[in-house]
Amino acid sequence: MTNPVVHTQIRKVAAASASDINDVLATEDPLEIKLLYGPVHNRRQQSLSVTMRTPGHDPELVKGFLFSEGIIRQHDDIKDIALADKAEGSVATVALKESVAPDLQHSNRNFTATAACGVCGKTDIANIHTGVNVSKGEAFVIPSSLIYQLPETLRSQQDVFDATGGLHAAALFDRNGNLLILREDIGRHNAVDKLIGAALTQRLIPLHTHLMLLSGRAGFELIQKAAMAGISLIAAVGAPSSLAVKMADTWNITLIGFLREQRFNIYTKPERIEIR
Repeated sequence: MTNPVVHTQIRKVAAASASDINDVLATEDPLEIKLLYGPVHNRRQQSLSVTMRTPGHDPELVKGFLFSEGIIRQHDDIKDIALADKAEGSVATVALKESVAPDLQHSNRNFTATAACGVCGKTDIANIHTGVNVSKGEAFVIPSSLIYQLPETLRSQQDVFDATGGLHAAALFDRNGNLLILREDIGRHNAVDKLIGAALTQRLIPLHTHLMLLSGRAGFELIQKAAMAGISLIAAVGAPSSLAVKMADTWNITLIGFLREQRFNIYTKPERIEIR
């Protein structure tokens, strides 16, 4: 299935009346990610994960997943990505270059990752903390007046959300508040993987002087993915979790939460925000 939305008939109830109407839903469909790697004479194939995602930008999702998991280190590690649609879902087979030895020891998963899960299926608790490229903390300061504008810019570009009301979004901005990349998905971690995959494709990583906006809450797994890409500032419309705050501080990331209606909270590294 490749359409990000599906249409369905529903009965809409309001007060004491009901009517049958057509409604639009965000698609949730499985994508299996397989890895083909090794030298020419000994190529190996391994199934890495099945993720429930909204179809669209699948190559970017796969690239972002592999990068944020620490399996690849750069875009040029990938030789080819083959996509195939099957009756039960879609399959992405990623062929790495023969010279690339992927780091698979921290990526093992033993069940399907749902749309709500970024680190589900990890077989070792230590694995969720490994492989992070800590932000270098390059000196740049963002005015609060710019931060206030970000949610409206994001909201005005959320095409599928407008149709369904059921998607998360992740957006990448430069230091001047220009929107560079926007990706949507039913899974918040998938939206971030798609964004990172797009940045990887465009050779933008590391993203030390960029900021990422999340349309919902900021959980640990999103902070970890951002840290892998070198993002120095993360703003979320919703609340951060305790572990998100802890690790953002550890990884030198400025974390903002509850960004709405001309106000926000700064949880870590406030020196990057100029109040004006």
